[in-house]
Amino acid sequence: MKDSLRTCAHEHAEYLTRLCQEMIRLPSLSGSETAMAALVERAMRELDYDVVEADEVGNVVGTLYPGERPALMLTAHMDVVDPGAHEAWRHGPWSGVLEEGCLWGRGAVDDKASLAAMIVGGALVKRAGIDPGRPIVVVAAAGEEVGGYGARHLVTWLRPGLAIIGEPSANQLRRGHRGKFEIVVRFYGRSAHASAPQAGINPNYAMARFLLALRELPLRRDAVYGGTSVAPTLVYVDQTASNVIPSLTTVHLDWRNAPGETLEQALAQVRTVAEAAAAEGVRAEVLVPSHIETSYTGAQRELDASFGSVNTPADDPRLVQAQQLLADALGRPFEAGVWGFCTDGGHLERHGIPCIGIGPGSERMAHVLDERVAVAELQEAMLIYAVLAAGLQVEL
Repeated sequence: MKDSLRTCAHEHAEYLTRLCQEMIRLPSLSGSETAMAALVERAMRELDYDVVEADEVGNVVGTLYPGERPALMLTAHMDVVDPGAHEAWRHGPWSGVLEEGCLWGRGAVDDKASLAAMIVGGALVKRAGIDPGRPIVVVAAAGEEVGGYGARHLVTWLRPGLAIIGEPSANQLRRGHRGKFEIVVRFYGRSAHASAPQAGINPNYAMARFLLALRELPLRRDAVYGGTSVAPTLVYVDQTASNVIPSLTTVHLDWRNAPGETLEQALAQVRTVAEAAAAEGVRAEVLVPSHIETSYTGAQRELDASFGSVNTPADDPRLVQAQQLLADALGRPFEAGVWGFCTDGGHLERHGIPCIGIGPGSERMAHVLDERVAVAELQEAMLIYAVLAAGLQVEL
């Protein structure tokens, strides 16, 4: 199996590089993935996928060996974050330039290299004449960067037996990551002219007490994932004039939760601190914000501001088998670490879909100026995904 896949990978190396270049050259910001989705569909048809379809929110789904058995799903996302000032880039953010052995541009690492390698890698299984005995599903997800509306919709109609998440990991396995909750805390007082502070109730003092107490909050520790962390980010009031005592002050908290910690547990901790800080007639409110996102298809979805964690045990038999398959095919060990950021896997695991991950490129290249991916890593990832798609059993 590995020899035939290696031969096919060599034959498709140039195609893969051109496909990834073409992807990078498309400025597929969240909600504007129309051209990117068309390119994905075209590539899947060129590579003889058995079924190519797009769902309501714009996820593009290609299937090989369709059938009733639980599928192995390979998934990466189409959208990218804004590149900022174009003139600051060594090459334009949509250039796709091949220089110094790397493809340059926004999305090169996050997440178009993984996506291109998955599309071609999945197709290699069929082109090598290998029947995996279960379906292979490759998903180009929409809207990952704005709350994962593509993945959240996907689980309403597609339930694979195992998902491989394509995100940068320097082609090393990943078995999980912390989750993320956005929590908003509001303190309500009473407005007054700043020349007569005694006539009002200034909520800024409650906010100050809250932020100081937040620093002392006992947070969950975790030797593998780094434990829970919380960071106050946005702080603002309901006034624009500096001579008015506000009636409302608000802070946003970025809460990164260790696996096993629920949103309800985090909210309970924050409420305890907020209510203790809300003395002297101030009222505290703690909530999880939601927002409406619109996909490039026009579909709208209300999303809460949370990502789930992923925590696949180190001895999970599917992870162990993936390590063995890849070590045998590529001749090097594959340790299973954890990501420092959230992925769509958090939305999948919430619905009982087990996840492991791997992808080309460095985590440090995501969302940064002069983002780039090594072509050698891109091409190795194609073989990695082909090996997993061909040999990994999902019903262990």
